[in-house]
Amino acid sequence: MIRLGIVGCNYGRTVQLPAFRLDPRCQVVALAGSDLVRTAELARQSGIPEAFGNWTEMIECADVDAVAIATPPGLQPEIAIAALKQGKPVFVEKPMAANLAGAAAMLRQAHSISTMMDFNFTEVMVWRKAKSLLDGGAIGRLRHVTVNWNVENASTRLRVKNWKTSGEEGGGALGNFGSHSLHYLEWFCGPITGLSARLSGLPDNPSFETNVVLSLAFQSGAAGSFAMSCASYLGSGHRLEFYGEDGTLVLANPTTDYMRGFIVSHARRPTASLMPVAVEDDPLDRRFPDEGRIAPVSRLASRFLDAIEQRRSVTPGFAEGYRAQLLLDAVRRSHALGQWIEIAPWEHA
Repeated sequence: MIRLGIVGCNYGRTVQLPAFRLDPRCQVVALAGSDLVRTAELARQSGIPEAFGNWTEMIECADVDAVAIATPPGLQPEIAIAALKQGKPVFVEKPMAANLAGAAAMLRQAHSISTMMDFNFTEVMVWRKAKSLLDGGAIGRLRHVTVNWNVENASTRLRVKNWKTSGEEGGGALGNFGSHSLHYLEWFCGPITGLSARLSGLPDNPSFETNVVLSLAFQSGAAGSFAMSCASYLGSGHRLEFYGEDGTLVLANPTTDYMRGFIVSHARRPTASLMPVAVEDDPLDRRFPDEGRIAPVSRLASRFLDAIEQRRSVTPGFAEGYRAQLLLDAVRRSHALGQWIEIAPWEHA
């Protein structure tokens, strides 16, 4: 039995907790938050034996074998490094840190200890089908990819000033959403070798970072474009379009659920129209009708537990988290300098 402690009473409790509990090898034994009274009550409601008002105490607890972290990105490096120094494997949310230095420190500390990043879009079954089609040559050589992602998240709608709306804290639209996209674009299309970027906020409050526009170059020679807004009331959703020499593939979700609702469509020359592709359903995805992220995270959680048992590395781990952080850093530099940024080759991409 692997005894897990979770740092974070929001996403950590509502998504990580049920995801890890789906694997019988794991027992969630502790919850850490910033307020002991509130954390203790939440732990009681969730059936977690121990509660801590200080993450340091939880990490030092001998009853905790591994740690899952779901805090604002600025806090994650200190927590993760402390756990790794104790020899405890770490599962952490994206983005890895608030800046490249924090991510680098986490990567250096990991050494041979198992780590995992919660890049959960690549665990959605429809996405995996799309990936297999692309890898199998369904559209021929990729020419270009375009992503349009238009939603309205709660922090923006309610005008809440937190890391999800603040680029200065490593979040905003880029850190909160773009971190996922930079990871999955390389997962689908291979290494990004250059980019230019424009970031912006609400017209009446630019400090709320809500928009990201990117132009991308891939090592394969393909081009890419990415446009994302988390200030889009009744937005069109999340749509990826892959155009190749021999065909087209579209992965689209018009719903407000980040994980569920995707449909993959495909056409190959000389077919005149896109046709939906059948995807085998996973019953696990139907078990949590109110939270579409639990099933994809549970797949990551099980691989993380595999890695702990087998004392090996796993993907996406801190190497992939650092790569995404490097790309996030390049985006911010491009915006600040108003110029194209070349990205050095990366052997892990």
